[in-house]
Amino acid sequence: MTTAHYNRVVLKLSGEALSGEEGYGISPKIIQSISKQVKEIVDMGVEVAVVVGGGNIWRGKVGSEMGMDRASADYMGMLATIMNSLALQDGLETIGVQTRVQTSIEMRQVAEPYIRRKAIRHLEKKRVVIFAAGTGNPYFSTDTTAALRAAEIEAEVILMAKNNVDGVYTDDPKINKEAKKYDSLTYLEMLNEGLGVMDSTASSLCMDNDLPLIVFSITEEGNIKRVVQGENIGTTIRGN
Repeated sequence: MTTAHYNRVVLKLSGEALSGEEGYGISPKIIQSISKQVKEIVDMGVEVAVVVGGGNIWRGKVGSEMGMDRASADYMGMLATIMNSLALQDGLETIGVQTRVQTSIEMRQVAEPYIRRKAIRHLEKKRVVIFAAGTGNPYFSTDTTAALRAAEIEAEVILMAKNNVDGVYTDDPKINKEAKKYDSLTYLEMLNEGLGVMDSTASSLCMDNDLPLIVFSITEEGNIKRVVQGENIGTTIRGN
């Protein structure tokens, strides 16, 4: 299979996916690997938007649990996603992929403010658009950002790239060796079984907008291309 199964996708990367084995910070080696994988699908003609988490630098929820004001802690998390986005932009542009970072919190010296129509125009010109700073509001996760932006730009699918996990399981496969992997699920099944793939707000957005989600491992190089080509790797979650 050499043709793309999707025309426009949102790639959701966790902050931890950028940290590599260290578990924190930004790994240049991982940035290079992800950038090469994104370039592969851009070269196939796929329009790519990316949403990056910030958990490798700061987690708002952890700050809140430590006694910080939740809104302040979440805003710090949004700033962490901007750092990750700029690192990924640099990695992509180093290998010749035109990229734009758009932030939900205005930071004009380093990135464009998020404007839906401008983002779509960038995608049509085959530029990779990285959506940073979450939704711009506290109390919302970057999973919700991915669902929201995917609906806004009319993406066909959300590709949720995980670090060292190749899909959705009945239990944590690192702890329970008997855990079974799902090939497919509905959002309702995911919520009812408390599988914790994404939060309920993000799941509801995906359900309401009939947005499929594919959960797969980014650890193995070439997996983004395989998913875009329609190969049955990972777990596919749909509305029904």
